[in-house]
Amino acid sequence: MDKLLKTAIKAAKEAGKIQLEYMHKKLDIQTKASEFDLVTQADKIAEAKIIDIISKKFPTHSFLAEESGQATKESEYLWVIDPIDGTVNYTHRFPQFCCSIGLYKDGKPYLGVVYDPCKKELFRAIKNQGAFLNDKKISTSNTDSLTRSLLATGFPALKDELLERNLNYFKQFLGKCQAIRRPGSAALDLCYVACGRLDGFWELGLSPWDTAAGALIVEEAGGQVTNLNTEDFDFNIKGIIATNTLIHAAIKEVINSYE
Repeated sequence: MDKLLKTAIKAAKEAGKIQLEYMHKKLDIQTKASEFDLVTQADKIAEAKIIDIISKKFPTHSFLAEESGQATKESEYLWVIDPIDGTVNYTHRFPQFCCSIGLYKDGKPYLGVVYDPCKKELFRAIKNQGAFLNDKKISTSNTDSLTRSLLATGFPALKDELLERNLNYFKQFLGKCQAIRRPGSAALDLCYVACGRLDGFWELGLSPWDTAAGALIVEEAGGQVTNLNTEDFDFNIKGIIATNTLIHAAIKEVINSYE
């Protein structure tokens, strides 16, 4: 197995152990940008563990992580880390959260690992080598109609204009698709598109650590990932559409018709 991937998997699983351990303890819940944007001691401990495991193997690599920010060192390798994606779910012991680890090489996605410790599901991908759930290769769904599609979205922690904007998108899609889910973990939503549990996903206001791993996993599973108004995906642009490819144009049409 690729040494980089092996290290990422080890780090993700160790983070998963920390998540489960602290899930059943009294959590120290703090707020960040708003009272709805949460962080716990488990987020910080899991992130430190991930960085420690990776940096011991690859001391020259750089990191962009949700809780500690970006390292200053220059490197062709950038690890993009979310120690707990779905922290609100986590604080309520709602079992829909994960660890997300993406790796960019020379500014382009190289690998992605997303681990759900509650279900013991490990999603992984390396560029041009396909996507996998545990040891099984996965692919996106073959649903070719928006009316038969199961979609997912999420809403920003900051209750700003993006919330109102996405509520309008949500309303538009309700009348055009089979159903919409709001599970609360963007990284897992992306992985569910990759393995065919969802046909499409869109969200506004996400950060790089929310999407760096999952976007590559979707693409390697045969799906398509773009920003709302682009033909490819840049995780620095805060808006994402990920689909099985077949309904991508239809989702974009609905979003752009409202713009």
